[in-house]
Amino acid sequence: MIRNVVFDIGRVLIDLGPGPLIRLLEAHGSGRLSLEQIVARIRLHDHESGRIGGRELLADLARLAPQPIPHEELRAGWLDMFAPQEPMMDLARGLTGGYRVFLLSNVGDLHWAHLSETYDMHRLGHGALPSFVAGVIKPDPAIYAQAEQRLRVVPAETVFIDDRPENIDAAVARGWSGIRHCRFEDTVAALAALDVAP
Repeated sequence: MIRNVVFDIGRVLIDLGPGPLIRLLEAHGSGRLSLEQIVARIRLHDHESGRIGGRELLADLARLAPQPIPHEELRAGWLDMFAPQEPMMDLARGLTGGYRVFLLSNVGDLHWAHLSETYDMHRLGHGALPSFVAGVIKPDPAIYAQAEQRLRVVPAETVFIDDRPENIDAAVARGWSGIRHCRFEDTVAALAALDVAP
């Protein structure tokens, strides 16, 4: 019986739109970069696992452009890439009445602070384990082990919703149920198959 529903954030509860950051870098001489190219050239994994802070990550981003970018513009560009998936947010809120709802996401301190301030993400559900707090990122099994301890979830009673197959596979390997999120309707149907509904 499922008692715990654990949500990833990016591309599950929140859509990512890196356009403002890409345009900012391009305006300062970086050339046209995709989000994947940007991520490959900065220490995002170190940031999301808490090994470097936001200021160091922004310094990495600044080095992508040959022309100096004012710090506040760069910070705003990094933060201005989110739009809530309202049906998924409503689903998570709706489940809190009958289930323990948690967040487990690869996220650094800058984005977590912004998501909490802008969307009250820290108040959604019954608790959260951001990767920068855990010191490790998905799909490392250690973050799921920490979630079990810190959030007090029993694997057999827990379903994890994420957009990346490798993150789902790592949860399933620990005995969790897993749902790969692609479309709201499919995720709701997969939850219903587990007898989970708001």
